[in-house]
Amino acid sequence: MSEELASGPKESPPAPRPGPREVWKKGGRLLSVLLAVNVLLLACTLISGGAFNKVAVYDTDVFALLTTMMLLAALWTLFYLLRTARCPDAVPYRDAHAGPIWLRGGLVLFGICTLVMDVFKTGYYSSFFECQSAIKILYPLIQAVFVIIQTYFLWVSAKDCIHAHLDLTRCGLMFTLTTHLAIWMAAVVDESVHQAHSYSSLHSNTSHSRLALDPERAGSQDGGGFCSCNTALCQIFQQGYFYLYPFNIEYSLFASTMLYVMWKNVGRLLPSTHGHGHGHGHSLTRVSLFRETFFAGPILGLILFVVGLAVFIIYEVQVSGEGARKRQALVIYYSFNIICLGLMTLVSLSGSVIYRFDRRAMDHHKNPTRTLDVALLMGAALGQYAISYYSIVAVVVGLPRDLLGGLNLAHALLMIAQHTFQNVFIIESLHRGPPGAEPYDAAPKEPCHGLTFANLDALHTLPACPPTPRLDGPSPADPQEAVAVILAPRGHWRRRCLKDISLFLLLCNVILWIMPAFGARPHFSNTLEVDFYGYSLWAAIVNICLPFGIFYRMHAVSSLLEVYVLS
Repeated sequence: MSEELASGPKESPPAPRPGPREVWKKGGRLLSVLLAVNVLLLACTLISGGAFNKVAVYDTDVFALLTTMMLLAALWTLFYLLRTARCPDAVPYRDAHAGPIWLRGGLVLFGICTLVMDVFKTGYYSSFFECQSAIKILYPLIQAVFVIIQTYFLWVSAKDCIHAHLDLTRCGLMFTLTTHLAIWMAAVVDESVHQAHSYSSLHSNTSHSRLALDPERAGSQDGGGFCSCNTALCQIFQQGYFYLYPFNIEYSLFASTMLYVMWKNVGRLLPSTHGHGHGHGHSLTRVSLFRETFFAGPILGLILFVVGLAVFIIYEVQVSGEGARKRQALVIYYSFNIICLGLMTLVSLSGSVIYRFDRRAMDHHKNPTRTLDVALLMGAALGQYAISYYSIVAVVVGLPRDLLGGLNLAHALLMIAQHTFQNVFIIESLHRGPPGAEPYDAAPKEPCHGLTFANLDALHTLPACPPTPRLDGPSPADPQEAVAVILAPRGHWRRRCLKDISLFLLLCNVILWIMPAFGARPHFSNTLEVDFYGYSLWAAIVNICLPFGIFYRMHAVSSLLEVYVLS
């Protein structure tokens, strides 16, 4: 009988089938990745070339490319939505880990701010449309439509595991992801141009202005003189859309991460119960949101957040001055950051220590969202690592050694330590199982000491004796009821501490995102690194590495919110 089952004809054919399917899956992924790499390299070439005066690539060429990419990506997105709506069987599974509500909520928030930015940008370019190319006015309008379509698409389809037209879907998702990355790079370059122009204006040094401002490039291209923004309304539009650039940058990155998870889930097979356990855990914890904390973390985090906003305003007001005012602004800025980073480092270390006493089982299941989160945390931290190490070398080797140099050195060292220990805490938290996932089956089968039972036979019904719960029987006035009530485990304080730690780190990361995202550049205000490396090299280092550091903060906020909900 056993030999017949082992050699039966119905069991042997399915064995070789998964092999070719997996090979073709990898082949489809390779094709889509190659398409994305080539398109992204073309976009990067035009965007980076259009940022310099001496390169004969103009911003109108960049806008034309990005507009074409957005139109193609929007058409494919509409095709995907129509196909899945008419064929519900094309999406047999939905990944519960993908597209959590806080990630989609953040996408909607950044999308709304991006739409406001597009309104300001349209008003800015329309202020002098006589000397502007039509593509510059058309670009923000197309981007607004693209953002609306993408936001709806990711809100309803972020969890899809589609099983129809696999290769076409992979290529479409990768092309859309590449479009978002190209928009992100264009926004980063435009903001860097703006920062370089501000720095060169303050120092009255034309050698620093190798990056061109948008209106100047437009005027020189069209041959009709420079397009000047002289009216008050034009100035409002210009300043408005520059201040809204950080939200557009984060929108593109949020959308890119969600599209990557969708790309990984194309053709993925999930068990029928998948998506209920983890997702159900989220719904259970919503009842206790903002209640199971000691309130120390949120209060201290809010204090640092408010103080950080005040420090940022003081820095922006005084750093443009000369002499003592500029030095005072830098001292205040570095002092606040040193205190904030030091507290974050200690809190992250305490969270890792608490996990040493945590009995929750590690979650080793396949989870593309968690894998991407870990990779982004580790990769984005490299940008701030690079800036910090360059600053350390400049401070230690260069001169003079004064108060600002010491503060800069302490700031760079704490920045490295804070990123390291926060990554350790977040990554370990994401790999922990939900509350109640203690490995009881590994506990020894022995009598439970210090427990009270209403019925002694209830002891034999327990699979093992967990060390944390305490069983309390009914009062003697009701001896008939043989029910054991499990009270709150003694380890409940650990969950409260972890929630406090998560909220504190979340609020600190928000204020540390606001400062550089909205224009704080002590890297140039403190001229130590500029004098040591030269403006060109130091500007290249900061402009390449700082966007990754800014993205790290916002991605850490998203991960810490997940840690808070799952603690």
